[in-house]
Amino acid sequence: CTQSKQPTNIFFLIFSMSRPELSGPPEEFYDAKEAKKYTSSSRIINIQKEISDRCIELLNIPPGERRLVLDIGCGSGLSGAALENVGHTWIGCDISRDMLRIASERNIQYDDIPDENDEYEVEDLPDEEDDAIMMEEESQSEESDIPAAKRRKTNQIAAELVQHDMGLGLPFRDGTFDAAISVSALQWLCYDNSSEQSAPKRLARFFASLYRCLKRSSRAALQFYPENDTQASLIASAAAKAGFAGGIVIDFPNSSKARKHYLCLSMDRSYRKPQAKTDQDTRSAKGKANKNDRNWLLAKKSYQRKKGRHVRPDTKYTGRKRKDRF
Repeated sequence: CTQSKQPTNIFFLIFSMSRPELSGPPEEFYDAKEAKKYTSSSRIINIQKEISDRCIELLNIPPGERRLVLDIGCGSGLSGAALENVGHTWIGCDISRDMLRIASERNIQYDDIPDENDEYEVEDLPDEEDDAIMMEEESQSEESDIPAAKRRKTNQIAAELVQHDMGLGLPFRDGTFDAAISVSALQWLCYDNSSEQSAPKRLARFFASLYRCLKRSSRAALQFYPENDTQASLIASAAAKAGFAGGIVIDFPNSSKARKHYLCLSMDRSYRKPQAKTDQDTRSAKGKANKNDRNWLLAKKSYQRKKGRHVRPDTKYTGRKRKDRF
């Protein structure tokens, strides 16, 4: 009997490692140790940046326009950093206090101290429904150590961070945000961690509150990892019932590793979801490296210099094609 159960247990452990949602509630999974590991991995950081940039692209905000964006499941602020890079202001919402603590530390810098007049409308919900905790006390204690001369206002504003379970509904007032993004968070609503929880009800509360707190011309791009097609359909149908137009965009559908699901939503009923990226688009964008190209040669020489090898200096003749005859 022991031998027959062992393969099943091993399979469950391997599967649960690839699906952290099966290990329990997100606030328990993303503890201090996991949060630190999550933000110290260069691989995870690169993936988060790539997904965040894609979410911003799917919002289709005109270049140069600055918007107030809600980052749902903001975690340690990696997706928020992508929003700041293109000039947007953002408010982060996450259930893990350890992840928010790291995000708060990333935001409190000399040039990123928020102005006293910057206020965001957060709705007062009943105590039994609202677990939101603003991370302002820790921020204020860190600000006191910063010289007053260096607390200057710049184009970037440190984000407000809210600890809250999105399955209870978002705790913001109507028409607050211009857009919303989410990276690797939405699938957590599909798992019941107690007998009191119901995935359909949590999804319904989330999308109803999201619809309410967005402005009428707003869009949302929510990336998620569904366990199967049933979960993806459950999420899409919950968004449609809340009044959203749009659907799921699957980038690289034929790839097992690069495949990504994006739920693209809009308040406009005439909205049509964007085109998905395909493997052919990637190949045409990257192309085949031309070893006779000057940029390729310069990059190759720079790489060799970093390895400590002797490389001839760059000149105007580097990478220039020689004549067939002298």
